[in-house]
Amino acid sequence: MKKIIMLCAIAICFSCNSSAQKKESQKDKAYEVVKTEAEWKKQLSSEEFYVLREAGTERPFTSPLNKEYSKGTYHCAACNTPLFESEHKFDSGTGWPSFDREIEGNVAFSTDNNLGYTRNEEHCATCGGHLGHVFDDGPRDTTGKRHCINGVALDFVPAE
Repeated sequence: MKKIIMLCAIAICFSCNSSAQKKESQKDKAYEVVKTEAEWKKQLSSEEFYVLREAGTERPFTSPLNKEYSKGTYHCAACNTPLFESEHKFDSGTGWPSFDREIEGNVAFSTDNNLGYTRNEEHCATCGGHLGHVFDDGPRDTTGKRHCINGVALDFVPAE
């Protein structure tokens, strides 16, 4: 009898679906801009494709946008969606462009466990392109957030 109860308990544990298992992955989500891998490869540079479509990370301190402080808007390099305003950019010292907030509704968030711990990953809400990650170590006098964004995933559009 004990064996039957033990087997039933084990079966129940392995058959349960947690909410994390039911979470829709970014790749399964429907976006307004959808292209094939070949179409993205034709449109994007190899580094842009690596970051935006394969969730890669550019080397720190390599993006000219890291030290860009002109007034303007940072757009998705894949679909031109406005993502961040220059007034919310700050120098985090990390080597990647950093912002204390996104343009609400234009950035989507998911969970990333690729490094063995949980991080909040950011994507363009229009095309699903990987942008970077958001952390809770940003400026305390504003939002406390640090949106750490790959410069290659962005195009800067100066204010007129």
